[in-house]
Amino acid sequence: MAVERSAVNPVEWSLRFGFNQGEVVSGGTRTLYCAGQAATNAEGEPQHEGDMGAQLELSLDNLEAVLREAGMSLANLVRLNVYTTDVDLLTRNYGVLASRLTAAGVRPPSTLLGVERLAFPAMMVELEGTAVA
Repeated sequence: MAVERSAVNPVEWSLRFGFNQGEVVSGGTRTLYCAGQAATNAEGEPQHEGDMGAQLELSLDNLEAVLREAGMSLANLVRLNVYTTDVDLLTRNYGVLASRLTAAGVRPPSTLLGVERLAFPAMMVELEGTAVA
């Protein structure tokens, strides 16, 4: 059975930022809960210190790798949490995230949280997703 998604947007301001307020998902048979993915290499070493755009790109690459391993893609995301140590800097680089989600044809409900720090001091952003297929 195919996954069906219905956007729930009692207000539409979030659409400008590339996410729905909510989504009703039905028909899914598998759910993938992804751990936070950050800008690390295959050995788990932080990359791109001080470069939010590059960290966001690599975090997305790493999230996509987890999704791919499960037979999914960004198109399967039904929830995305974004953790950052610098909300202002992240919003200036948000197009990196929005363009990848738009290309995948999704606007997953999302939460952006500013945090004091992440697992490694050089990390500026971490992405945590839930996907359904």
